[in-house]
Amino acid sequence: MGAERGGEHSRGVLLGTEVDSYLDHLAAEKGLARNSLEAYGRDLRLLLEVMGDRQRRRPEDVERGDMIAFLEVLEERGMAPSSRARTLSAVRGFFMFLVREGRLESSPVRDLRTGRRRRPIPKQLDTAEIEGLLAGSAGDEPLILRDRAMLELLYGCGLRVSELVSLTAAELHLEQGYLTVVGKGSKERAVPVGRPAQEALREYLDRGRPALDPFGRARTVFLSRDGRRLSRQGFWKRLRGLADAAGLPRVSPHVLRHSFATHLLEGGADLRSVQLLLGHADITTTQIYTHVAAGRLSEVHRLHHPRASMRLSRETPH
Repeated sequence: MGAERGGEHSRGVLLGTEVDSYLDHLAAEKGLARNSLEAYGRDLRLLLEVMGDRQRRRPEDVERGDMIAFLEVLEERGMAPSSRARTLSAVRGFFMFLVREGRLESSPVRDLRTGRRRRPIPKQLDTAEIEGLLAGSAGDEPLILRDRAMLELLYGCGLRVSELVSLTAAELHLEQGYLTVVGKGSKERAVPVGRPAQEALREYLDRGRPALDPFGRARTVFLSRDGRRLSRQGFWKRLRGLADAAGLPRVSPHVLRHSFATHLLEGGADLRSVQLLLGHADITTTQIYTHVAAGRLSEVHRLHHPRASMRLSRETPH
């Protein structure tokens, strides 16, 4: 088990409230400098962001598997090993504080390490599963048109969900066939938009979005039912519903991004191009996808390399 339920104090107390308490403790009792406190705050806000995406609202909800997923998110975002180790140290200190205060019985971070652990092969969907997921977003209702456009952009462009929900009209260049996004580190990149994604996006902009924002007041492209910017959590819930309807368990926005990268490599794209499309600062982050595409490389070698079918003699030459 991960974090087990502690005393009455922790029940019903939100994770963010406990983080605030811990930062107050570091300031008042540990006397940490302002810069150190800000660093702890940044690291713990990352924890709150990822746990929020996983619907973990209270400390006792967080389990060891959630913390493994947290480390995977840090790795996927291209965070350096030293930064991941620092972030894990801050998170470990936070949960140990809750244990010492009697608010948790055990820490979900115990025995976890960053660094040299093997990167997991990302989960991805095959093309038939992608088609099944898209089939569930067929229809003319504004929210359905929105969902289809978002799915097409996530899979067709490999966007992060944060990049998707923050898209503005000024960043769309559909006549030229691309869009611009601001990714990690405020770095802007141009991403080509394929024809299916262009068509789905135009359908939404022409017939879906005006119904959600009749007065044209919203800045972002993708809106909720009440005309406000759609949140990551809101889209995650919609995606989960579509995936359940298609019989696809545990589909997340990251899965569609992984599928985009994997299918590009399987189609013959080079790693450097995939790195640029994904917006990875370091190509070592992109190299994880070569494990997924290894089957294709073996098949190419078998079919085309002149020595692939040769047998080596075990006899010692005279």
